[in-house]
Amino acid sequence: MASLNKFIKLSPELYDYALAHGDNGDPLLRELSEETAKLGPIRAMEIAPEQGTFMGILAAAIGARSAVEVGTFTGYSSVCLARALPANGELLCCDVNQEWTAIARRFWEKAGVAHKITLKIGPALETLRALPERNSFDIAFIDADKTSYRDYYEEILKRLRQNGLILLDNVLWGGAVLNQNDRSEDTRAIREINQFVAHDERVEAVMLPIADGLTIARKR
Repeated sequence: MASLNKFIKLSPELYDYALAHGDNGDPLLRELSEETAKLGPIRAMEIAPEQGTFMGILAAAIGARSAVEVGTFTGYSSVCLARALPANGELLCCDVNQEWTAIARRFWEKAGVAHKITLKIGPALETLRALPERNSFDIAFIDADKTSYRDYYEEILKRLRQNGLILLDNVLWGGAVLNQNDRSEDTRAIREINQFVAHDERVEAVMLPIADGLTIARKR
């Protein structure tokens, strides 16, 4: 399909143009990004503004009332998802880091969405496996340790309603998915989940080149 030129290469200037013509200028999220920047290089774990906007649009479009996030960091994605849920909506956030999620908690309060969010500190697989195996979630976002993506995917899928969505982040992994010399554990894990989801008959999936790559899988 690439040979048909149905894509465009983004220069920094064209990327800036795209951002300027999307709803990515939220003052609170900008403040959160500035706070996250103080953490140093680890700030790269924060999702891109256009990805946050896109995820919020998806959640609202499917009428999501219940969501789960694996990997909360300082809270950018959770603010975007929680805002898209109705007043009585529920977002379960799973993370292992008290320091980073303390920032998230402050910004949930500032955004007025703290009442929608339950934060579980501890291994996400333990949190997910403790949940009843019923259709609990409308939308899910996975953005945590890459070697556990397949396990997170499986545990969430069995708790996702029909036509619910699972979003998997970093599926292009900085382009390393094409570098056959990169045999690191994380890169291999990303390649494996990409291959698996693309052939999983329980879902319909598409991989989009948003930020570091975002796969959307709809449960059939």
